[in-house]
Amino acid sequence: MTRHPPVHTAARGPELAARVASLRTRFDAVRARTRALAAPIGAEDAMVQSMDDASPAKWHLAHTTWFFERFALMAGSGCRAVDPQWDFLFNSYYESVGPMHARPRRGLLSRPTLAQVLDYRDVVDDRMRAWLDGPTPPADLLDIVELGLQHEQQHQELLLTDIKHAFWSNPLAPAYRADLPETPAIPETGTSGAGMRWIERDEAIVRIGAAPWPQAAAFAYDNESPRHRALVTAHALASRPVSNREYRDFVDDGGYRTAALWLSAGWDTVQRRQWTHPLYWDDDHAREFTLGGWRTLQPDAPVCHLSHFEADAFARWAGARLPTEMEWEQAATGLAVAGNFADDGRLHPHAGDGAGLRQMFGDVWEWTSSAYTAYPGFRPWPGSLGEYNGKFMCGQWVLRGGSCATPRTHMRASYRNFFPSDARWQFAGLRLARDPA
Repeated sequence: MTRHPPVHTAARGPELAARVASLRTRFDAVRARTRALAAPIGAEDAMVQSMDDASPAKWHLAHTTWFFERFALMAGSGCRAVDPQWDFLFNSYYESVGPMHARPRRGLLSRPTLAQVLDYRDVVDDRMRAWLDGPTPPADLLDIVELGLQHEQQHQELLLTDIKHAFWSNPLAPAYRADLPETPAIPETGTSGAGMRWIERDEAIVRIGAAPWPQAAAFAYDNESPRHRALVTAHALASRPVSNREYRDFVDDGGYRTAALWLSAGWDTVQRRQWTHPLYWDDDHAREFTLGGWRTLQPDAPVCHLSHFEADAFARWAGARLPTEMEWEQAATGLAVAGNFADDGRLHPHAGDGAGLRQMFGDVWEWTSSAYTAYPGFRPWPGSLGEYNGKFMCGQWVLRGGSCATPRTHMRASYRNFFPSDARWQFAGLRLARDPA
């Protein structure tokens, strides 16, 4: 197996020791957080796969463990796999590692049981702690641990979005957590329902992206680099994401019945799948399904669970467009990564507050008009982990900003999420942009 790319600047002993200590603390926190997110999910729930794009909670628990076992422990300590057969079951898409169980059939894996998977996590966690507490591992393997933590944070969000879809698919509509707050937990000052404002920007050449990691100290995925210059033309960006109230106006105005508003493939999708409103709304547009069960639709909260097709059609109906990812990153650069994240425990978008650009981070991922493709000079990580991002640069669109299900420490202005045009089970919404008159 090829290791992760080595750090090109040699770190001294004290620096490596401090890094190990930090990773050791974060390892415990991230792994414990995943277990806590899975705690409300019973064994029967944990193996449900409600659609091909989702994965069972049990598989998320096992796959994130397999990642540490396969890429860190087996390379760093030479230990054997807990069960070599699970290499086939819990590999996701690493063709260079070996064959894998088909993604749409993950819900058929009644064995190993949830109890066995949780035991697997315990064994690998103990081995990881012992390895990190021993002689200082080389820097390139510490990079693997860092990547594993970032990877698991991604799967924490996927676990939540996937179980939400599974529970919505159940006629009983069970709640993941019935104790989740129904009303915003932030103080309202009367501005959350105010009209959308526009923030204008002149044409500029801006710096986009992140310096390649691990040469740079700050973590970033390979698809965020290299940092480069981009021309951003004059435009205006909406002060906040589109709300449920505004999107309901689009629905009531016949948005899902007006072909002229849709991309051709989007209109075909609307007709074939009989979409008439966002995923998780009821047919009266008065309630929506949440991780807390069915709740009253909050008019001023950001609309979510939209596909790129729906976001694009709404923007056209509103006489606007989706922003480019360069416009979005220009606006977000320098802002504090603050907002309604998974850490806040609401697990649903809420109405924002304040002046200027609001809710750039958290609440909902924001679709952009930018195709997910390589930056100029992009180089994927070498070896097996080069499959992490680059090979998916086809037929997908970039989303920015994170959501109410994203861990706060996982987000940054340069972060590039990506999904195909018809994906709508993620916490995705939109922010409008427009060109000068």
